[in-house]
Amino acid sequence: MKRLWDISPPLYDGSPVFPGDTPYQQRWCATLGPGCPVNVSQMTLSPHAGAHADAPLHYANGATPAGLLALDPYLGPCRVVHCIGIGPLIRIEHLQAAAAQGDLPPRLLVRTFEHAPVHRWVDDFTAYSPETLQWLADRGVRLVGIDTASVDPADSKSLDAHQVLLQRELRVLENLVLDEVPPGDYELIALPLKLVQADASPVRAVLREL
Repeated sequence: MKRLWDISPPLYDGSPVFPGDTPYQQRWCATLGPGCPVNVSQMTLSPHAGAHADAPLHYANGATPAGLLALDPYLGPCRVVHCIGIGPLIRIEHLQAAAAQGDLPPRLLVRTFEHAPVHRWVDDFTAYSPETLQWLADRGVRLVGIDTASVDPADSKSLDAHQVLLQRELRVLENLVLDEVPPGDYELIALPLKLVQADASPVRAVLREL
């Protein structure tokens, strides 16, 4: 059996979300007992909670929702790069060594945390520079991922990195957990749900050894 790495954070009541987002909450609508054969729960959450795929609808009115995204970008060869402690932005020079290892696969995930803060919110996380996303798109990358809440800085109002995603038709995964994943090449499996009105979708993101 090929090894799998689960790169999704846990979701539970109290999971950190971007300030202003709807937190994960769960309540029981039915419980096992006399006259009830099943447990049934109800969940309320932002589609940006936990590991998720942003859809273009998130940053452009009338753009594609999560449930109508093509699935190809979320499945296939992927490279993981470590950029721990580099500062506020992932710049081209941080990824040049990974690009020099040979042709970049169509998917690139970047680890920025020594330990991803899966149980608390932090707002001083590392994001992508817009120039880096342009550079990756020029090299055939179709999906980018990161172990933070956003490809843009937490205080960004213009969302310049997201606008490059829109312009270059790049797909994105956010809130990944790459703590245990060595740098290198893998197969990515992280399919969005068929939420045909949603601006994002939770994913169960995994990496499988090649």
